[in-house]
Amino acid sequence: MLPNAPLAELEDFARFAHMLADAADAITLPMFRKPVAIDNKEADQGTFDPVTLADQNAEKAIRALIEEHFPSHGILGEEFGQKKTDSPYEWILDPIDGTRSFISGVPMWGTLIGLTFEGKAVFGLNSQPHIGERFWGYGRACLYQGPRETYGQLTTSKQTDITQALAGSTAPEMFKTPSDIANFERIKDNVRLMRYGCDCYFYCLLAAGTLDLVFETDLNAYDIAALVPIIEGAGGVVTNWAGEPIIFDENLGKTTVLATANKTLHEKALSLLSV
Repeated sequence: MLPNAPLAELEDFARFAHMLADAADAITLPMFRKPVAIDNKEADQGTFDPVTLADQNAEKAIRALIEEHFPSHGILGEEFGQKKTDSPYEWILDPIDGTRSFISGVPMWGTLIGLTFEGKAVFGLNSQPHIGERFWGYGRACLYQGPRETYGQLTTSKQTDITQALAGSTAPEMFKTPSDIANFERIKDNVRLMRYGCDCYFYCLLAAGTLDLVFETDLNAYDIAALVPIIEGAGGVVTNWAGEPIIFDENLGKTTVLATANKTLHEKALSLLSV
């Protein structure tokens, strides 16, 4: 459910978010499938979390525009952390969601621009610049623009039988603990099809009605905040694995995510989980 963020303000923020996405696209697209230096943010932990100048420069551009137009708003970005303010609004940014895809030349990466009001996600936009698609939602509506045609309201599927559900997740390797692995196996073994490797794009396919379920863990706020209003605006449901709404405040930390096309399917998926 949305908090009392005024609809007129959200419509203004949507226009502004497209301007932010344009600024990010102008930086990331020229660097895609070109030689680019890759740093590892978790080298000291023995794991691989890549970052490039495309990630960093795109976030700098977005942050500069927010600070110019809405200087009182908070900002949380993957690359440059949090600017806390007293405003109930906070922008949550992932300049390139799917950096592994980006550095591999796979076009499934996107730019996520989310806006929260008092900790609840009220607007989100996902720009998929290489394939020329954008998805944005208010929680009340979800809209799409593509390279060939523009659709109005997107709607999630009516699938309620989990054994027939088409599901997506970034990678099996994201499930690391025994309980997470067990939950993943239960979902995988009960759905009709499990696909991998599309990061934020899977959530937008859920909103578009071609996927029925997305199941992930170990996500940060910037990985999911923009996607919640997109899915809810299309009629879907997003919670953590305990069935609770995701609140984007300083206490969030890493979160689990279960996103489904409708409430009935969500309840059936939750019944498979042990948390």
